[in-house]
Amino acid sequence: MNNDPTPTATNFIRNIVINDLESGKHQSIKTRFPPEPNGHLHIGHAKSICLNFGIADEFGGTTNLRFDDTNPLKENEDFMNAIMEDVRWLGFEWDNLYHASDYFEQLYQYAVHLVKTGKAYVEELSAEEILEYRGDWMNNEPGRESPWRDRPVEESLDLFERMKAGEFEDGKYVLRARIDMASPDRFMRDPVMYRIRNASHHRTGDEWHIYPMYDWAHGISDAIEGITHSLCTLEFEEHRPLYDWFLENIPSPGNPRQIEFARGNLDFTVMSKRRLRELVEEGIVSDWDDPRMPTIAGLRRRGYTPESIRAFWDDMGVSKSNSIISMGVLENYVRNDLNERAPRAMAVLDPVKVILTNYPEGETEWLEAPRHPQKPEMGNRRVPLSRDIWIERDDFMEDPPRKFFRLRPDGEVRLRNAYIIKCTKVVKDADGEVTEIHCEYDPESRSGMPGAARKVKGTIHWVSVEHGIEAEVRMYDRLFNVANPLGEKDRDYREFINPHSLDMVPAAIIEPSVAEGKPGDFFQFERSGYFTIDPDSESRDRPVINRTVSLRDSWAKMNK
Repeated sequence: MNNDPTPTATNFIRNIVINDLESGKHQSIKTRFPPEPNGHLHIGHAKSICLNFGIADEFGGTTNLRFDDTNPLKENEDFMNAIMEDVRWLGFEWDNLYHASDYFEQLYQYAVHLVKTGKAYVEELSAEEILEYRGDWMNNEPGRESPWRDRPVEESLDLFERMKAGEFEDGKYVLRARIDMASPDRFMRDPVMYRIRNASHHRTGDEWHIYPMYDWAHGISDAIEGITHSLCTLEFEEHRPLYDWFLENIPSPGNPRQIEFARGNLDFTVMSKRRLRELVEEGIVSDWDDPRMPTIAGLRRRGYTPESIRAFWDDMGVSKSNSIISMGVLENYVRNDLNERAPRAMAVLDPVKVILTNYPEGETEWLEAPRHPQKPEMGNRRVPLSRDIWIERDDFMEDPPRKFFRLRPDGEVRLRNAYIIKCTKVVKDADGEVTEIHCEYDPESRSGMPGAARKVKGTIHWVSVEHGIEAEVRMYDRLFNVANPLGEKDRDYREFINPHSLDMVPAAIIEPSVAEGKPGDFFQFERSGYFTIDPDSESRDRPVINRTVSLRDSWAKMNK
């Protein structure tokens, strides 16, 4: 369970739970998180995870992880394992692990009960005809009753059993609930409960040839497990009358209450699992854990922390109104979290060589630098300084503007945690490109020494040429360059892929302390942003490093 001591803000779901406990309606709380294992979880699922596990945690209840594995054509064990890893990474542990497939026999017997009581029948209309017969519910026009709606009970029972036995091809029959074809609620117009799928299931093999629809399996699975509060996103509000109808018309083993809340939406991304699958299958991203993806796996690989995601959703709250949250808000949460915890380091992304002409050749000086300037308990790191160093190319200008406080001809700057240097000469190639900058250092000006009291306006970061380690740095940004890539219904979201969502820096130079880290470790590269070591790193000799987020929200600045 999550042991985060941060108090939970009051919301309408929390108030319902408090009232149910105080009134004695429930002695304890039981929630569930029921993902379908047909893809990876995304940041919106994280909201549901935090809510379901958090509510149960707060009130001493329990939470089940239940896989909605009712579609054998799209689901597999790899997705199940990925989902379990995501839940645990976020800081939660389920009390029980279940699968909808655990209840296939019980669901079947409850369906038989509905057939026997005249509340379900075997349908022969095609999927297109079923949709046509349902009518125009948007304009309150009633649907038409199927010619098979009054099929004799014994005939439906016989066909349903033969469907289960695998006698028919896919699509030949479905089982429908017999409710009300004139209902203003489209989901109550004789919904489909079972369809034929002659496909092997990853858990039950070839035992079943019919598979339950979500609306049929969901509520009954909740009841079987004794769930008290079934928390769903707002699109399931229309389904609630059907959820209740099914439970009222079977000998239900429980009485769960479905409660809906607004889902978590972000701009500059897509949150549909179908769209995310398209991005993967079409090769627009490398995989489900591509750091540009809004998946939990992608955010983890990019360097987001579980603490930042939990704090984000806790502060965003729970409501009944759908809204779109700015991506910049989420980025600020990880930025603030890493600012507190990320050790500092120096990395040069676009290097140009500086030669300290009066520094002794062949010597190395190991300087002490704080791992975090505000956290002395994190200790120091050793940073090597030698005669040749790398600095950022844009930290030098030959003809700088008035308020340029970095290196210039005859100008002075301080090397971070080291000495003051002065530019004495600039070397260029035949094309006029600067290849070397010659400087002299002031040996009395080292940080921490008495001479360091001499002030200069600029401080720049640097890395020793001799000791610096070459790294591949992947500069990630938002996957789309518009806030709402889906936009109008017929718009192709692929047209709005941000061409700079991934910019490669193939030969950045990092200080040795970074290379000592392992995949998942994070750092603040001074003046550049927050970074993490990627699992693609094969060795410390040439690590792969991902940018998690910049130091400031550049998108907000551009919009302003």
